[in-house]
Amino acid sequence: MLNIGSMDRRITIERETETVNPSGSVVKGWAPVATVWAEVLQQSASEFFTGYGEAETGTVVFRVRYRPGITTADRVTYEGTAYGIKEIKELGRRDALELRGEALK
Repeated sequence: MLNIGSMDRRITIERETETVNPSGSVVKGWAPVATVWAEVLQQSASEFFTGYGEAETGTVVFRVRYRPGITTADRVTYEGTAYGIKEIKELGRRDALELRGEALK
């Protein structure tokens, strides 16, 4: 069940865009798709360890209200850090989404 009260952080979901300069060169950038309230969950210690050794640090789960159209090609910006979306999990019957993000370098 979704607990709306725990969604107390603002995140921005962004999508990569391409723009053509007057010179004809293509410039890639990120454009905001939505700024939403989210619950930010740090990954538990048991999830940090995999069969191949220690997993990447900087993995965070963002729980947001259901929003169609979000893909793993998008990213989340939270507190000045960009996180690439590695996994999207639907909770309930379109109640919410869990976006598993990994900090980008």
